[in-house]
Amino acid sequence: MSLWKRPSEGSANSAKKPSGAALSRVPAPRESRDMGEKAGMANIGKSISIKGDVVGDEDTIIEGRVEGRIELKNHHLTIGPNGDVQGEIAAKQVTIVGRVAGNVVATERIELRDSGRIEGDLTTPRLLVQEGSQMNGKISMKPVSGVSAPPKPVPATPPIQIKAG
Repeated sequence: MSLWKRPSEGSANSAKKPSGAALSRVPAPRESRDMGEKAGMANIGKSISIKGDVVGDEDTIIEGRVEGRIELKNHHLTIGPNGDVQGEIAAKQVTIVGRVAGNVVATERIELRDSGRIEGDLTTPRLLVQEGSQMNGKISMKPVSGVSAPPKPVPATPPIQIKAG
């Protein structure tokens, strides 16, 4: 049995259309790109609530609620105006317009917009804080080599002594 009718088997209007699972990913409409969203950018909508870790390899906008760790090693994370994150964040760039409760590590830059709220420590080489934003935590502006915590130093071992016999 065929899902598609050929033009010779009936009129063009009688052909069955594929189910939603067979459709390819369609870029977001123009009006949803208000925050600089590019085609292929992940968007967690305001009606979405996630309990667990979010790990990805593309720029992401969060408008919903996430309870857990977010890791976007080489990408930009935006917490939108309706976004609410309860957990640790590690990304290349982080823009906070909504709320974050947890530490944030960015290898390039953190931007805290005027409506942004954060309860947690920030670690980044560059920081932009707009008037009206609220932050409660420590700021460390050391260069960050990666999004994970730096390795702990290994204690030096004493030199080995060899006796000639």
